[in-house]
Amino acid sequence: MAMMQRRTNVRLPPEVNRILYIRNLPYKITAEEMYDIFGKYGAIRQIRVGNTPETRGTAFVVYEDIFDAKNACDHLSGFNVCNRYLVVLYYQSNKAFKRIDIDKKKEEIDKMKTKYGISAEEKK
Repeated sequence: MAMMQRRTNVRLPPEVNRILYIRNLPYKITAEEMYDIFGKYGAIRQIRVGNTPETRGTAFVVYEDIFDAKNACDHLSGFNVCNRYLVVLYYQSNKAFKRIDIDKKKEEIDKMKTKYGISAEEKK
């Protein structure tokens, strides 16, 4: 009961959430190994390990409780796994969408350049 009261009175920074984004993972790490590492800090709802060439070495870990996620982030940032130091961040969806938007706009610009016969060399 005292633990629950303490948690309800704590104000967390706005970027803290239940979803952690992990970078610099060994390419051959499995979801089971991720559960072993991250499960020590609380109940996990889901783990997604990147398996495409663009997402290899990354993962998402979703905790049931935001305080467990904060504890894991605090303790596992810089943790050594197979001679690689983990980078543990809070997932920020707006940054992911901004990146997608930028890539989409670049594609549209390239299509327009091709359509109208404009190249980068002509600009200079």
